[in-house]
Amino acid sequence: MMVAVFKKILLRDLGKLKTEIELYRDEQRIWHAEKQITNSAGTLCVHLIGSFNHFIGAQLGNTGYVRKRELEFLPDSVPRAELLKRLDDTIQVVAQTFDSLPESKLEEEYPQPLFDEKVTTGHLLTHVVSHLNYHLGQVNYHRRLLDN
Repeated sequence: MMVAVFKKILLRDLGKLKTEIELYRDEQRIWHAEKQITNSAGTLCVHLIGSFNHFIGAQLGNTGYVRKRELEFLPDSVPRAELLKRLDDTIQVVAQTFDSLPESKLEEEYPQPLFDEKVTTGHLLTHVVSHLNYHLGQVNYHRRLLDN
């Protein structure tokens, strides 16, 4: 049951992230950073795509994805259409991974430490839900404040 719950929440909120990126009236504002806002919505989106492809795709779904986290925070200007395609691809990876994830996996040790601590897969997935929503809120505020 909890695998289905994690899948439902993550797919719902990745969909919300996609909607936020679509709602920008000015595509260039997706990549705008100003004053104390150091990460643009585009940067946060790229970071979340990397995070999901690593923590869920590579570690749980054996996709072979190799994360280059430091590149996620470089100033970039990926066209919105490409960003949305990457999000769609990530959503597909998450859905496919959860479709084959047994409930028993949640109690097993996650394949790599989280902040130098061994955790269960269930713990890791709870962290991932929280992490997504933290950045989703930032993207929402970024859009409403800077896309005028």
